[in-house]
This record gives sequence, structure tokens and C-alpha cells, in this order.
Amino acid sequence: MRRFLIISTGLLLLCGSATAAEESVMLRDWPAWRGPLANGVAPEANPPIEWSETNNVRWKAELPGKGHSCPIVFSNRVFVTAAVPVGEKLPPVFDDAPGAHDSVPVTQRHQFTVMAFNRADGKMVWTKVAKEAFPHEGGHYTGSLASNSPVTDGELLIVSFGSRGLYCYDFNGKLIWQKDLGRMHTLHAHGEGSSPVIYKDWVIVCWDTEADSFLYAFDKRTGKERWKTKRDEKTSWATPLIVEVQGKQQILTSATRRIRGNDLETGADIWQASGLAQNAVASPVAYQGVGIFGNSYDFQAMLAVKLAGAKGDVTGTKQVLWKLNRSTPYVPSPLLYGDTLYFLRHNQNVLARLDPLTGEFRDDLIRVEGIGDFIFASPVGGGGRIYITGRDGVTVVLKHDRKNERLAVNKLEDSFSASAAVAGRELFLRGERFLYNLAAPDKQ
Repeated sequence: MRRFLIISTGLLLLCGSATAAEESVMLRDWPAWRGPLANGVAPEANPPIEWSETNNVRWKAELPGKGHSCPIVFSNRVFVTAAVPVGEKLPPVFDDAPGAHDSVPVTQRHQFTVMAFNRADGKMVWTKVAKEAFPHEGGHYTGSLASNSPVTDGELLIVSFGSRGLYCYDFNGKLIWQKDLGRMHTLHAHGEGSSPVIYKDWVIVCWDTEADSFLYAFDKRTGKERWKTKRDEKTSWATPLIVEVQGKQQILTSATRRIRGNDLETGADIWQASGLAQNAVASPVAYQGVGIFGNSYDFQAMLAVKLAGAKGDVTGTKQVLWKLNRSTPYVPSPLLYGDTLYFLRHNQNVLARLDPLTGEFRDDLIRVEGIGDFIFASPVGGGGRIYITGRDGVTVVLKHDRKNERLAVNKLEDSFSASAAVAGRELFLRGERFLYNLAAPDKQ
């Protein structure tokens, strides 16, 4: 298998001794949440513009159970996770979290399942049940019990089921190691979602909960804990981002009380700042040495931090380059495509476009006509286009330029909350019932 590592500071890919041709192949995969550059873009991709249930569907595979984790793609494999209900239905166990609302009760045991599909034809290559358990929390009625996306380096597959454990498999489905990190108790019992991150031989996991919160580092090959940093934090669902700052790697995390930069080698806090609202779900991005963090719940907030020179509490200092208090994202993470930061206003079909270095809006907000339901999936980019998928099965395709012309409105007979994966000429959409591989027969 090919080995690679990804550091996202704008568009930076480090591949060790890989040739230019090998690097190009790696960029055509989608190995992690938010893709090969952790910004939502597949730089070498050319996915289809139009599709339907009868057009440009290369294959469609039925999925057991439910999951809102993003599918990931590497070489000839597509990996998906799901929580599959099994056994008889029992009297419901209601979540007892303070202030819980819109939560669903648990009535069955679930098998927390990892699946590998053949990329060419959609046939299942292997499936593994990581754990069978009766969940202690049901989650939000729009959520799932398998919302943490897997990640791979081309040799190993790292899968987090949160309270149900952290697992490492090889590409043949052999379990290499597993870790039990205990139970999460999430805000309003609304579920779990932060995805693991691989950097070289490190696996990074953010564990923000209503009890004790931590940032973990594990050895990728053995699962041995390298360090564990305690966090004064509430529940968050955002995935960490690893960036290079002045020759050293930092872990950026987005959370309610503080956004932070931590040292990869030691886990120690380097800098921190306040300014976000409650419920940090959207993951951070980075552009030309600037970390960008945003969310929207009890108020709207986004801020950009100059990473070089950031030390200690940088709240209100010149290290904070800009702040925004309107039109910010809630569940979907931003898309950083070229020199433009795109994001959706609080799960709605309204798209904002910013200069990532100044925070200035580029023209008016765009109403993404055609989507009639909430948007939980994060927008993705490839082939000079932007793809925005709603829960109602509609994906709107926009041109990636200053005008963002609408190119297509596509409808599938499924509901989509998981973010798309883009690889080569294919777009992978994971619905409530099916996994779709969408590709045009000829180059567009």
C-alpha cells in the first residue's frame, strides 16, 4: 500500500520519498474526513456534474443500519461505518442528560460495523463488527450512532465509534489493536461525532464531553498512548486539524470554551482563545498560516488566528486577524477552495463566500435554490465545482469562481446527512439506505 501523510496549511502535501506521479495518485483519493488536504477539496478530481437514479450511477450498494460518517476512499477500497440494530426491541431507555431535547430513546442493541467495498463494482469485500452494545445515549433524532468518520494512511484503517471504542484494522479487515476510552456523556445526549486524525505514526483523538475531556495521542501501529492532555471543555463534535507552524506541528481544535493549538509531540497547550458559541460541530481549516474556526448555536461566531507567534491567551490580541458574527456554519464544516472560504449559514441553503485572510465577504450570500431541507453534509469541491447536498436527496452543483453559477440540480431517492467523498472521476454519496458511486462514462 502507498504511505503518505497530510498536513493542511493551505495546500501542503508531504509524501516522504514519493515521486510526483505517486503524489498525484494520492491526491485523487479521499482518505479522511474533509479529504486529502482536510479542507473539503479533491484537487485532482473531476467528478460528474449531473446524475439521477437512472443516470451516471456507476453502482449503488444497500447499507445495513445507519451512520452519518463520511465514506473514505483509498485505491480500490471504499470504507464505511454503521450502527446496525440487532435483537428484539426492549422497553426504551430515555436519555437523562440535563436539558435533553429532540433526543430519541434506545430500544435495541447495536452492532458497530466497519465495511469495505470494492470501488470498481460496489461489492462488499469484508465486514467486521467492532463491538455489539446497548448504547447508553440515543442521540438527536436527526443523528446517528456512527457519525465519526474513519481515516486511513493506505496501510491501516483507524475507526472511532466513540463510547464503543477506537479500532485499528489492516486493509484485509484484520483487527490490529483496539482501545476503550470509556463513555461519553454528550450535551443534551445528542450523540458523538469527532473523527480521528492520522499524522505519520500518530493517531489524534479529541474527546470533549460533559464529564472529563481530553486530547489523546496514540501510536498508530500499536495503539499505545503517547500522551493525554486534559481539557476544560464541554461537548464538541469538531475534528482536529494538524498544521505546520514554523517547522513544528500543531493540533488545532474547535470547542465551546476555547479554540486551541496544541503541540503534537507533547500535547501541551501553545495558544488558546475564546469567542465561539456553544456546540462546536464544524471543523477548523487553515490557509497560509491562518487557522479559521466557526460555529453557530446560541450566537454566530467565526474568527481567524495568525498561528505564527501565537502563545498563551490570544483573545483580543493582534493574533486574531478577523472576527465575524453573522451567517456562520453550525453542522457543515467550511470548504476552503483556492483562495475562497465557503460555508453554509446554520445548516440552511444559504452559501457565504469570504476572503480567508481578511474575513471580507465576496459579494452577497447565495441562496442555493433546489434544496428544500436542512443541510448537514459539508460542501465539497473538485473539478472547479462545488457540491452541496441536502437531507432531501438533492445535490446542487455550483461553479467555483467569483460568480458561482449553478450548473445542475440532482436528485436521488435517499436522504443524505453524511458528507460526500470525491476521488478521481467519482463522487461517493452515503445515504440513510444506500452508498452511491456516481461517475460520468466520459470525461467532462
